[in-house]
Amino acid sequence: MGHKVNTLSNRLGLIVGWQSLWYSHYPERIKEDFKIRKYLENRLSKANISRIYIERSLNRVIITISSSRPSIIIGKGGSEIDKLKKELNIFIYKKIQINIFEIKKPELDAVLVSKSIASQLENRGSYKKAIKICISAALQVNAEGIKIKISGRLNGAEMARKETYKEGRIPLSTFRADIDYHMTEAHTNYGIIGIKVWIMKGEIYGKKNLFNIFKLKYKKKKV
Repeated sequence: MGHKVNTLSNRLGLIVGWQSLWYSHYPERIKEDFKIRKYLENRLSKANISRIYIERSLNRVIITISSSRPSIIIGKGGSEIDKLKKELNIFIYKKIQINIFEIKKPELDAVLVSKSIASQLENRGSYKKAIKICISAALQVNAEGIKIKISGRLNGAEMARKETYKEGRIPLSTFRADIDYHMTEAHTNYGIIGIKVWIMKGEIYGKKNLFNIFKLKYKKKKV
């Protein structure tokens, strides 16, 4: 199995659920989902947002935001959520319900790990140091494996190159393996640097409710 397939889309419908749950009126709703995600990521850039899940019913849009800093999104007494609803009503003409999910272990989230490395590179930090810190932090919270690939003009070199750092096991061809993946870009003074992160969390046996996004249990294989 080649490495050209996105790790999450390869497991979609098996152990990975959809980030948008709706049907019909595809062009309009895809455009609306894109606007919602782009607006929230820009509006809540300091809240360490991982992913945004959108579910639609007949008269309601349910937006679930996973973040490692939910207090910034909620605000004092939920005041920030009320502001968000009013701002989103500009391009959503339905009732809006916003749910906040706290990521208790951001070291195991590929989105947050890749964004952390990108921010350090944009602040002229050492990419080797940033990667080693992320790898050691992930292994300390019981990650079974982590792989980070970085490419571009590293340290401002004339020639672009790729470097890969790996610890533990990353079985990409095993469908029951729960591997989180994300790719992001660091915009530095000497060009764009691409960062890919794979994190192996465990293996899932049996059936999984794909619509129950945030409750995931790992089972040990019986010998």
